Amino acid sequence: MLKLWLKRIILAVLVLLLLTVLGLWFFLRGSLPQLDGKITAASLASAVTVLRDDKGVPSISGTDRNDVAYATGFVHAQDRFFQMDLLRRMPAGELSELFGEKALETDRIHRLHRFRARAALAIQAMPAADRKLLERYTAGVNDGLNALGTRPFEYGLVGAAPRPWALEDSYLVALAMYIDLQVTGIGRELARGWLRENANAEQLAFLLPESSQWDAPLDAAGMAAPDAPIPARAPDWWGKGIAKEPATLASAAFVDGVGSNNWAVSGQRSAHGGAIVSDDMHLGIRLPSTWYRLLLQVPGANGSTRRIVGVSIPGAPAVVAGSNGHVAWGFTNSYGDYIDLVEVAAAKDRPGQVKLPGGWETPVERVERILVKGQAAATLTVRETSLGPILQSGGREYAVHWVAHEPNAVNLALRHMEEANSVKDALALAPKVGMPAQNLVVGDSGGNIGWTISGPLPQRTAASVDATYPLAANGSSRGWQGLLPAAAYPSVSNPAGGQLVTANSRQLAGAEAAKLGDGGFDLGARAQQARDSLAALGPKTDEQGVYSVMLDDRALFIGKWRERALAVLDAEALQGKPQRAELARLLQESWNGRASTDSVAYRASRAFMWSLYELLYGGANMELAKLNKDANMRAASSRWPVVLARLLDEQPAGWLPQGHASWKALQLAALDRTIAHLAKDGKPLAAATWGARNTATIAHPIAGALPGLKKWLSVPPDQLPGDSNMPRVAGPAFGQSERMTVTPGREEYGLFNMPGGQSGHPLSPYFLAGHADWVAGKATPLLPGPAVHALKFLK
Repeated sequence: MLKLWLKRIILAVLVLLLLTVLGLWFFLRGSLPQLDGKITAASLASAVTVLRDDKGVPSISGTDRNDVAYATGFVHAQDRFFQMDLLRRMPAGELSELFGEKALETDRIHRLHRFRARAALAIQAMPAADRKLLERYTAGVNDGLNALGTRPFEYGLVGAAPRPWALEDSYLVALAMYIDLQVTGIGRELARGWLRENANAEQLAFLLPESSQWDAPLDAAGMAAPDAPIPARAPDWWGKGIAKEPATLASAAFVDGVGSNNWAVSGQRSAHGGAIVSDDMHLGIRLPSTWYRLLLQVPGANGSTRRIVGVSIPGAPAVVAGSNGHVAWGFTNSYGDYIDLVEVAAAKDRPGQVKLPGGWETPVERVERILVKGQAAATLTVRETSLGPILQSGGREYAVHWVAHEPNAVNLALRHMEEANSVKDALALAPKVGMPAQNLVVGDSGGNIGWTISGPLPQRTAASVDATYPLAANGSSRGWQGLLPAAAYPSVSNPAGGQLVTANSRQLAGAEAAKLGDGGFDLGARAQQARDSLAALGPKTDEQGVYSVMLDDRALFIGKWRERALAVLDAEALQGKPQRAELARLLQESWNGRASTDSVAYRASRAFMWSLYELLYGGANMELAKLNKDANMRAASSRWPVVLARLLDEQPAGWLPQGHASWKALQLAALDRTIAHLAKDGKPLAAATWGARNTATIAHPIAGALPGLKKWLSVPPDQLPGDSNMPRVAGPAFGQSERMTVTPGREEYGLFNMPGGQSGHPLSPYFLAGHADWVAGKATPLLPGPAVHALKFLK
């Protein structure tokens, strides 16, 4: 009898387990999108067709642009709603509602900016035609969400229900990009402010050069190396307070915050006479990918049909980068100076008031309520001044005067790029677009190319041009005031060399550079290498040639640091030091001039540079971390490698840190730290390849909370070639979020790939479709392939 009952219990448990697995399976399957069939939508003006190819890329066709927006919202929601939800919640400071207290600190940081309220005000002011389009897109999003058999699977895992999409949510998606692309400017200004207080004027001039020989501006052949004299002595913090553990930065994750390449070749240099535009935007990479591929066929002028192909961002109805048959366009982050921190003063005899340049005022207090899963709501009191909300850091208060707070910071004007017929049209539209200020590179079917800034630019007076440090409450400058008029935007068209290249570094060398300022430009080595690689394609090239520049992983910049390391590792340095001797051997024998996955020499040379950074700047970085998570010496100036190179070349006694007998001894100490990192836990140096370090860790945001499902919510651990100071930017979870090369009017020859697929659902065949091509750098067609699914929306 006991055995019988035992069998029954085991059978019951197995049945229960099977039912649980089946229930989970059907729940997951239920949140897959509808790919075929017919759907009635009474609000449509006419029918819309959505065809999908074998990678899940939709081609959306309709005779009414608003109907196409509806279908775009529908497919966005069915494939990516949870991603859309995170994109709206992040800038609004609403993540805690899903993830609980662990997200509360992030929400407090972002809620300071009150972006949901700002987005709602911007929606009220939008043009009627744009509002109608956004209303139709929003209706499509909500209908797509409601048409799923079950809620998106992520909500089942976090135990929440999805919230309907609202008009302002699409604007929040754009504001999320402001946080991704500009908010680090706060940490930069705090770092520079600390440095100004802990260095004299001569030391500042040396430590913070405004440009370097690596820059490749659009309006000059190049720029000179910094020539500020090296002061007799270093600041007191220099080379002090270094962490004992090696490689706190030499082993750090890929240095993100700087990314994107784009370039264009004019018709005079293309084999077919049309312009060729290439774009690879660098971002943090997760699953699903940032971008959602699509092709739109919409009504054009005089009864024609216009085809737009490229990438959109789930949550917005426009093609962000792509081609419309007449014009192709792409973006890189411009890294201008778009944030001013203005110190706020107070006085006991003026309770409730604050002092800013120009006088006293009473901040408006707004209590923000933050919903927190599993516990009572939290509150945050935001004090807003005429220059922005008040931020506390290091015992001080600053008004954050940021372009993102402006009413015109976001809008739907980018969608009008699909109507542009020429470079001239695109350049005229760019200043009207509400998005984080980007380098726009554009080309047209007639062979013309051009560059300008797309997005709002602050207008600065002569007194506020250099506002890269916090401004004093008792000073005369309130920083930037108002936005730069469209007619004053800098631009470059059809340069003599027949090409334009931007890669986050200094764009301009002339007087118009002041209109952008320096908000943390990249060093410039990547832009210079891309410029020269593009020029090396010769007088005539094609889409394949222009695309190939995105895959250039030659280590021209780090190669200089390898040479320095080898020069120090002489016979005297190697005497009785077998690990140094092994490193010297590997620097010689495993070097192929590239950031290739099998190269120990590349990894070691890079780590040597960063170890020197640790030894000299590490103590300062410990102090800066107390001010802001984005405050460090790298943020203060990306040109620190040029500063270190000058010191190593000239070896001034007053800058040699205590505890090191010579500059050679300092460099050997950095190499020993590098060895300690590479040979950690007894690993042989020969195993410390760049690929072992630069291995993809791309995963769905839910994966970290569900270790058991991580395998199904992540990409394979691919070893990735490439790094930051070369066109092929690649890090474990940062890099080329898409690669696109296209000539307008020749989209059939356009090339594309991206790190993830169309779907955010791990059971979809489109979850990782195309990932292997991205890893290999294999160019695949930009246009969708033959249709394998058809979904029709009927009135």
